[in-house]
Amino acid sequence: MSVKAVRELSAEVPADDFHALEEKVYRTIDLYKGAREARFTAERDLARLRQQLEQRDEELEQLRRDMIALRREREQVRERVEKMLHHIEAMTAEEAAG
Repeated sequence: MSVKAVRELSAEVPADDFHALEEKVYRTIDLYKGAREARFTAERDLARLRQQLEQRDEELEQLRRDMIALRREREQVRERVEKMLHHIEAMTAEEAAG
């Protein structure tokens, strides 16, 4: 903008209107700064939450594997106990018959 255009614009716009416009511009700048800070904070929080979610998924998967292993172990123990009970029953039956 040329100096002449600025002078013409200044002459056309009253000082109070210019002051009000200036305040609005500064408020807009402040709002923009606040929005940028809020966005930065939100992005940082999102990254942290994604990392936590990934950790929880890994923990959940490990717990599932542990649960499967414990169920297998429980089934093996059950089979062994049943086998021992059958032996005890067989011994008891032999003693009763004999």
